[in-house]
Amino acid sequence: MALQLGALREALIDAGASPEKANDAAEEVASYENRLASIETKLALLTWMVGTNVAMTFGVLWLLVRVASKTGALG
Repeated sequence: MALQLGALREALIDAGASPEKANDAAEEVASYENRLASIETKLALLTWMVGTNVAMTFGVLWLLVRVASKTGALG
């Protein structure tokens, strides 16, 4: 048996759905919840990657401007 949301299953049965249909619906909702959790995890990783990239880019630009100002390349 696949992962289910027990409270949802019981609520559907109490609302008049057959146990088989309640099982199917609870399994489907649980699979969507797992997919959303996976997407949230990947999004958090991407957020950190972009933040690190931006910080490193600003660091390199700062070094370039510093070196250019010491060599007189900026005018």
